Amino acid sequence: MFNFLYKAIIHGTSCTIRGKAHQNLYTLETHEALLVRCISISSTSNSNQHSFTLSYLIKSCGFSLEAAVSASKYVNFENPDKADLVVSFFKKHGYSQSQISKIITGHPPVLVSDPHKTLLPKLLFFQSKGFTSSDIATVLCGQPQILKRSLKNHIIPSFDFLTNWLGTVQNSSIAIKRCPAILITKLDTCVVHNVNLLRENGVPESNIRALLKQNPRVIVSYRLKEILEKVKEIGFNPLKFRFVHAVYAMVGVNKSKWERKIKAYKRWGLSEEEILLAFRTSPHCILASEDKITRIMDFLVNKMGLEASLIVKRPELVSNSLEKRLIPRASVIEVLLSKGLVVKKNIYFPTIFQSSEKSFLQKFVTPYREEVSDLLKLYKEKLDLSKMTTKQNMYRSRSGMK
Repeated sequence: MFNFLYKAIIHGTSCTIRGKAHQNLYTLETHEALLVRCISISSTSNSNQHSFTLSYLIKSCGFSLEAAVSASKYVNFENPDKADLVVSFFKKHGYSQSQISKIITGHPPVLVSDPHKTLLPKLLFFQSKGFTSSDIATVLCGQPQILKRSLKNHIIPSFDFLTNWLGTVQNSSIAIKRCPAILITKLDTCVVHNVNLLRENGVPESNIRALLKQNPRVIVSYRLKEILEKVKEIGFNPLKFRFVHAVYAMVGVNKSKWERKIKAYKRWGLSEEEILLAFRTSPHCILASEDKITRIMDFLVNKMGLEASLIVKRPELVSNSLEKRLIPRASVIEVLLSKGLVVKKNIYFPTIFQSSEKSFLQKFVTPYREEVSDLLKLYKEKLDLSKMTTKQNMYRSRSGMK
């Protein structure tokens, strides 16, 4: 079957997409629905199984009540024997409790599988293709339903298909690490179809291969036809590699997000045409969150006194870290300017912000260590502060704080 698929791509045979985007089946219920469900569970003949399953998921797997009830729709058992074997199997292979919980959440029936017959062969297969234990854990946590797929009838043929298309096992491994969902996709109804769509729109073969390797999520997108039309409408040339960068950026931004991000830029006085010009220059500028766009623009305009239109010429600035790059470097330049060690007319911040770490230090820190002995210390303090801020933001994000 997959030899046919490979030939279909090579010869441009068209296929039709059947079905819709994969959706997560294990959604959480509202508290009111939980109460109704728990009451109904207790009145069924399988109430003992449900009760035990819920208890096991909460006590042994760290699930919340909501998550446990949701998962119990897809798996039930009345003793812990099989589930304990599965949990022990993952722990033996170095998986953390949170990783195990992610896998069970994404594929609850894994708890009643046979670890040595269904799980171990898959792990060994990935290892044989150069995946480290950490790589495998990342892939399975990213897409637990891979464990639902047959190794012989789906995973191996899919991997071979990718290798035929990308040329090497290493390239296939890279693509899978970047987009684990590619291993649960119906290649005959999605990948072949999307590759042919790219061809029909004039994208060179070399760029299609690069896209499949670097940004495989594009190849499994059900919105690709719509995105290709939009990208061409904006003015990208399909023959240029920037076209596939734009396609990748658009895959990560649905219509609602696109409109919100356009509005985020417009708040700074930019016209839609200016924003699209920035996007044509650096497609990744649309991938920044609305919050980041606002913070970067506020820093450039209100703190640095730069024109908002600068972002049209240098949209890549939005991809930089405010805390790790822009603020520390601006602080150093501010000190040098205040002491008359550099002349303002010779300072062009976009170039300074985009230069490598080594280049920045060599040009603006090392030469002035005698005049400003604590300049390097100041720079490192700003970087350390950024790390602390990043950790605090991560903590707030995980704990739900604002």
